[in-house]
Amino acid sequence: MATAIQAKPNPVKELHQIGQSLWLDNIRRQLITSGELARLRDEGITGVTSNPTIFEKAVSGSTDYDEAMVQLVRDKTRPADMLWNLMIEDVQAAADVFRPVYDRTRGKDGFVSIEVGPTIANSTRETIKFAEYLHDRCSRPNVMVKIPATKEGLPAIEDQISKGNNINITLIFSVDRYAEVVEAFLSGLEKLHKRGGDVSKVASVASFFVSRVDTKVDKILAEKVNATGDPREKRALEQLYGKAAIANSKMAYERWKAMFSGPRWERLKKAGARTQRCLWASTSTKDPRYPDTYYVEELIGPETVDTIPPQTLAAFREHGEVRRSLDENVDVARRQLRHLAEAGVAIDRVTHELEVEGVEAFTKSFETLLATLAKTAREIRAGKGPRQWYSLGALQPAIDAQLARLQKDDAARRLWAKDSTLWTPDPAKRQEIHDRLGWLDVADKMLEKAGELRELAVAGRKLSDVVLLGMGGSSLCPDVLRNTFGPVVKGHPRLHVLDTTDPATILGVRAKIRIGTTLFIVASKSGETTETLSHFAYFFEQAKKNGKQFAAITDPGTSLEKLARDNGFRWIFSNPPDIGGRYSALSYFGLVPGALMGVSVTELLERAVEMEHSCADSVPADSNPGVWLGAVMGRLATQGRNKVTLITSPRVATFGYWVEQLLAESTGKEGKGLVPIEGEPVGRPAVYGDDRLFVYIRMDADPPNRAVRALEKFGHPVITLTLRDKLDLGGEFFRWEVATAIAGAILNIDAFDQPNVQESKDNTKKVLATFKSRGRLPAADSVPAAKAKAGLATLLRRARRGAYFAIMAYTARTAQSEAAIAAIRTAVRDGKKIATTAGYGPRFLHSTGQLHKGGPRTGLYLQVVQDDAKDVKIPGQPFSFSVLKQAQAIGDLQSLTSRRLPVLRVTLGRTPAAGWKALAAAVRSAVK
Repeated sequence: MATAIQAKPNPVKELHQIGQSLWLDNIRRQLITSGELARLRDEGITGVTSNPTIFEKAVSGSTDYDEAMVQLVRDKTRPADMLWNLMIEDVQAAADVFRPVYDRTRGKDGFVSIEVGPTIANSTRETIKFAEYLHDRCSRPNVMVKIPATKEGLPAIEDQISKGNNINITLIFSVDRYAEVVEAFLSGLEKLHKRGGDVSKVASVASFFVSRVDTKVDKILAEKVNATGDPREKRALEQLYGKAAIANSKMAYERWKAMFSGPRWERLKKAGARTQRCLWASTSTKDPRYPDTYYVEELIGPETVDTIPPQTLAAFREHGEVRRSLDENVDVARRQLRHLAEAGVAIDRVTHELEVEGVEAFTKSFETLLATLAKTAREIRAGKGPRQWYSLGALQPAIDAQLARLQKDDAARRLWAKDSTLWTPDPAKRQEIHDRLGWLDVADKMLEKAGELRELAVAGRKLSDVVLLGMGGSSLCPDVLRNTFGPVVKGHPRLHVLDTTDPATILGVRAKIRIGTTLFIVASKSGETTETLSHFAYFFEQAKKNGKQFAAITDPGTSLEKLARDNGFRWIFSNPPDIGGRYSALSYFGLVPGALMGVSVTELLERAVEMEHSCADSVPADSNPGVWLGAVMGRLATQGRNKVTLITSPRVATFGYWVEQLLAESTGKEGKGLVPIEGEPVGRPAVYGDDRLFVYIRMDADPPNRAVRALEKFGHPVITLTLRDKLDLGGEFFRWEVATAIAGAILNIDAFDQPNVQESKDNTKKVLATFKSRGRLPAADSVPAAKAKAGLATLLRRARRGAYFAIMAYTARTAQSEAAIAAIRTAVRDGKKIATTAGYGPRFLHSTGQLHKGGPRTGLYLQVVQDDAKDVKIPGQPFSFSVLKQAQAIGDLQSLTSRRLPVLRVTLGRTPAAGWKALAAAVRSAVK
């Protein structure tokens, strides 16, 4: 693991020189008890805000509250009372952390906010009553009670200010509503002063929710762009993307200047009153087109507060630029708002809708939190066990030492800060690695697209089938979702995943679908994936070139995006470009096919965000699920236990497909790597060598697994991860991504590149060039399956300690092939005590193919090919799918042999079922 380099000057403290405070938009118990909040305070953070959504994630996405919950259950506390007890305890503790700031600034800063229950947002009387309850319960001078800026909230704001209470006015979107908020504040101060109260003791902020304005306005603009055929009008509309929120905030700041000047304010100021500062909330960037620090850097000005979530804080600290931006180019902001109005975007209507939606969202989070607490209480009473369990035996001290080092090296914080030195000291890698870490907060960004995904799911109900055309990271998550939740969810189309060039499989998909009511999703990050473009060419012709039956998922600006526009695709999804393919499960690549087939992708994302909070930078390494798992895998790999053997519940069995690619392609390089063992039948403990780590992924409702218990009892290292239900896969995607990144750091490799994948692609192109020039493929030595015993015996004799046996099948996946592969793997493992892997080509070239060529030189490779009885032409190409598949197999073989790796090529002939049977028999004979 690379050592941290010296940090550059802290931009957080630079903000203070301009007069802006930076508050953390996050609260959880671990932040406080670990000392992290105090450390952030010392680095320049001067306050904390919270809301029901934040607290919901803190409770559901961590173990922070387990001990407190047990006591509350014993005391028979109701869920609603549990909620306020826990929240108030956190707010009080955080207020104590920031009390020195409050005292040093004489009451100007150092505040912690707590929100009234959102369910009473439309009742002035109930809001007043609850605000006073929170003020009394918290009993800290530096606590602010948050009241929403609804019409009913305005009188409550005035009432509380008039009583000398600190108030954070939340959910402000429009400048006109802000003016009403300031009026309530000033009127409240005047009443307090008139009664002889001390106005100098009152502090207040007015919270504008910034990025949500752009999210809503940009959606309206996109609809107008798609609707117009005038290129000039389209360009003019596109120039307004991402401008509304900043312009609206600048207008609010101008209004602030006007309202806190003149005779009325001067009288209050003379009496000691402080201004009510504008606070910029919702400052995380939701759209990948905009910089991740956009809503921080563009809203810097005196007498303001910026409240910032952890991910944005990490980004701002790493590469934020500080300048006084809030009152620059104000005329430009006015012009942008005028152009929006001229384009038919009514900002007043947008901000009104956002206020309603904001109250609804917080209410939903509040109700979800109550339900979570009630469920947790039931589980405590039922004596439910932990969701993560492990038995590491004599290996535990080494793991403890690794975790201590990760903690000392600030691994989690450096991960979230996108600090490339966690993996390599090479400065040339800095930007490349930074641009591959967008997966850290993609779940949050995709939740902002929840409405769009719901609309997509509704539109998809008219379809009979959806066919995903993709490879590797573009196809594996959809395939997991299809196998886990499908193949059919009632009322939704059937999802098919095509990630092979095998002609029989392609024809099989064609036979299953009704072409006229099928949507084809062309998915490729680069937009240039040969297999995917070949699939498109075939099905585009089958669909009579009707672009409305196609959708594209790709990075912005790719050739696929242009192809989609030129051919009138029904949908084009521009994916965040800062995510590598294998880390893209929680982006459009996984969510679009999931939504269309009827998966609750919003809940899937919510579970991912839960895990995100569990893996936050403030969580110590030994209790951080992703860091902990990465520490175990990485450290044991350095000790020879690099075979991560996955055992899964049947209902989530194919999750291993996705983990296999993530681990193999991320870590298999520089002669190192984790070797994922997916799909190998579970054997008796004695048949395994000492190079294994077992990870059992089980469903909560599953009975005890005797085979896993036997492995534990024998002394093998076993980790058990328990899923509450299938939707917990959302969290598991994220956990394993963090774990893989951390394991890569321990192995001192870049976990985000794939240097040897391109090699196979280049070899395939060379083989196809030979075919084009000579009319035939180059020869490749192979033996018939029935005569493979001698070759297999020779191959297996080359096994040494830590070896693995890899089956690479360039064939159709059938019941016969699956049975034969299982039999072969069992025979090799039991006979030679070595691990086995299996993959279908060319699919595995985008996953374990990287490991084969760049990973540990301990593999024994069995390439299996067949003669295709049927073939499919690729429109526009001089070669067919069968030729393409054979070219890929030959290119792969050349890559392995050029490295002098042990490989045997076996052909099944024209009757694959018989060939597989003969091959399984040959293997059984060879291992005797």
